[in-house]
Amino acid sequence: MPDDPGAPNQSGASGRQGSLRAGWSPAKPETLPRRTLWPAVAALGIVLVMWGVVTAYVIAGVGVALLGAATIGWVGELLHER
Repeated sequence: MPDDPGAPNQSGASGRQGSLRAGWSPAKPETLPRRTLWPAVAALGIVLVMWGVVTAYVIAGVGVALLGAATIGWVGELLHER
């Protein structure tokens, strides 16, 4: 059905360049934030905190430090993104 405005165009993508349905607007955000490793570092910090609570508080302390560094790094990267 080539007359369907919501149907994919020739390249397989929906008509972002073409016309949108009545009342629709382009998706926001138009650009995605760049990739970062800080969420993975934060997850590792959380794992170390939980593991440290069960085994040794030194490991939990390392996890807290890692989680704090990840939070500061991630927020800092988001603030300087624009």
